[in-house]
Order: sequence, then structure tokens, then C-alpha cells
Amino acid sequence: MKKITPRLWTTFILIGLIGQFAWTIENMYFNVFLYNTITTDPTYIAWMVAASAVAATLTTLMMGVASDRAGNRKYFICFGYLLWGVSTAAFGLLTVENAAKLFPMANAAAAAATLVVALDCIMTFFGSTANDAAFNAYITDSVQNERRGRVESVLAVLPLLAMLVIFGAFDGMTQRGEWRLFFGIFGGAVSLTGLIGFFLIPETPVERKRTPFFKSILYGFQPSVIRAQPRLYLSLCAMCVFSIAVQVFFPYLIIYMQHYLMMDNYAMVLGVVLIVASLASVLMGKVIDRAGKLRVTLGAAGAMLAGLIGMYFVREAVPVIIAGSVMMSGFMVVTAALSAEIRDRTPEDKAGHFQGIRMIFAVMLPMLIGPFIGAAVIRGNAQTYVELGATKTVPTPEIFLAAGVALLFVLIPVLLLRRRENV
Repeated sequence: MKKITPRLWTTFILIGLIGQFAWTIENMYFNVFLYNTITTDPTYIAWMVAASAVAATLTTLMMGVASDRAGNRKYFICFGYLLWGVSTAAFGLLTVENAAKLFPMANAAAAAATLVVALDCIMTFFGSTANDAAFNAYITDSVQNERRGRVESVLAVLPLLAMLVIFGAFDGMTQRGEWRLFFGIFGGAVSLTGLIGFFLIPETPVERKRTPFFKSILYGFQPSVIRAQPRLYLSLCAMCVFSIAVQVFFPYLIIYMQHYLMMDNYAMVLGVVLIVASLASVLMGKVIDRAGKLRVTLGAAGAMLAGLIGMYFVREAVPVIIAGSVMMSGFMVVTAALSAEIRDRTPEDKAGHFQGIRMIFAVMLPMLIGPFIGAAVIRGNAQTYVELGATKTVPTPEIFLAAGVALLFVLIPVLLLRRRENV
């Protein structure tokens, strides 16, 4: 069994962690930035999440195939990170005042919100090229099935570690409105990582594909391919349902803690939750490989459901930490187990081809469906507060119950997969 070298581990952790800094900002702080500085209408958040999801999926479909055809993932990763960082830093220039200067005849807030959505799509193009398409395919190329649970359990921690660092060391900037500095720091870090990648990332030989480009893009949609890979597509369906449940509450989580729970110390609360969930994910890595990915998925989904129900009831810091730790631990272990299952089922010679298909199930569909469910729940409760004469809509605990209901449906594809395993 091929060992994972220290250099390869360093590549996974550095490239993965810095990418997760950028995705954390995109997934959580763009929402807060839009809500706090431009408009409080949750529909704009839902549209931004949906638009970036479509952009990410289309990009991954095309650039995953392109990296297969090029036979080299490294340069897609490095150049992608360079431009990803530049586009992230550019968010610091977006304000209502600047939008009013650019579009004097338009509603300034609507124009600024539209610019945020557009720049998010541009940033997502570079990020998905580098991370979703090239880096994910690179991991599949570099790691054998027997070690994927362990690798995925470490990779699953990186989003939480990124959130922990941002919440602990940089969240104060956002609360003080220092958005330009905030985006500049992380944009610079992403670009610097792209430069380091040229020297750090080991080359993993990939046979260049000669299949016509558009035929390759459509490969994973062919009925014959779907029939030939039933376990892969069932695994993707399980990831889709799970990710929809996550997206019902996740885009609104910080806003909920700030404006419903009224927690001034929410960064500390989230920090403790993320540390606990990270430890749970790492400790479960070997268990995933030994006990079986699907069996672990069922148990972890049950834990996440319990945590979601708990989050509906709790209001104070300590109970929120307990319920949040259960919820996020289950979330991270499900992510690791299902991600490893999908990698196991991905044809070895077409890792790039299937990254776009994975994005449809894991990102695009969940982000098209989940945030709109959350927005509908929020508007249905109609809890508001008034700040500086403006009425603002507040996320309410019902988003966690809605996410729990959605999570129950993950049982269908997982049980079908287990039945196929036992045949």
C-alpha cells in the first residue's frame, strides 16, 4: 500500500487549509458583508449562494476535464490560487457609495448587491478551477482507497480550522467594519499560496486524455455511464441530500447568533464548537476506514440530527456549545465518510471528469435548494428588529428543524447503498 509522504501531507494541508479560508469567507462572511453593509433582504443572500453554486459547478465541469486533458493538475492549482486571491481582495472595494457612483441612475443598494453577486461568481470561477476541479482530482490521483478515510477526516477538519482562525483572530475586523483589510489579508494569503505551490506540490503523473472536450464534459451525464456506476451516483445522491440540509441553516448561522441569540461572544462559542468537531473528525478517520464508510455515515447523521434538534431549543452560550458540538461533529464525520465513499467509487482514470458531477450533487443543487428553504422559513416567522430606522429580518431557530427534516431523507440513498454492499 503506497504511503503518503510528508511532502504530500504538507501539500494537502496547506493547499486545502488556505483554500478553506477563502471558501469560509465566501460561504459565511460574504453573507454577513452583504447583510451588514448593503441590504438585509435574505433573498439576496439566497441568490448569491445559488449563483456562485452554478458558477462553481460549470467551472468544475469544464476545468476538471481540462486538467484531465492537460495531464497536469499542478498548474491549474497554482495559477488558480493566484487569481483566486486577487478576486477575493477585490471585495473590499464594493460599497453602496461606490455603486452609486458607478450607477447613478440605479438604486444604489440593489446595484451594490448585484456587484457582490457578480464578483462572487468571478471569484468562484478561479476558486473552483484551483480547488474543486484540480485539487480534488489531484487528491483522488494521489491517495489509494485504503487510506482515503484517514485523508478525508483530516481534510474535513480544514474548513472548521479555517473558521476557528477567522473567528478567533479576524472576526473583530468585520465587527468594526474593516472589510477592505479583512478581504485584503486573506486574498493575499491565497495568492501567496499559489506561488508556494509551484515549489511544494509533488507532480502526480496523469495520463492525458484525447477524448473531445465537450464529449468529456457530457460523459458523466450519459445514461450508460450512470447505469454502469450505480454506487457512485447513489453516493452522490446521499451527499446531495445531506448538503441540502446543511445549506438550510449554514448561510444564516452567524447572523442567527448575532441577531437572534444576541451573542456578543459568538466567535468564542463557535471556536469551542469547531475545536470539538475537529477532534471528533480526526479521531474518526481510522474508524471510517475500518468500520465502513456507510455505517459511520448513518451514525454520524443521527448525531447531527440530535444536534440540530438541540439547537432549536438552546439560547445560552453553554447549551449552544453542547448542541452545536454534537451537530457539527456529526456534520464533519458525515462529510468525511461520504467524500471517501465518492472517491472510492470514482473511476481512477477519470477523476477530473467526475469533479463537475460531484459539484452538481454536493454544491450546486444543495445551494440552489437549501438557502431558499432557509430564507422561506425566516420570512415565514417574520421576526424583525429596527436599526437606524430600517426594519431587518432575523433568522429564527426553525431553520434547524427544517434542516433536520431534510437530513432524514439521507436514509434513502445510504440504505440503498448498504443493500447493494450486502448483495
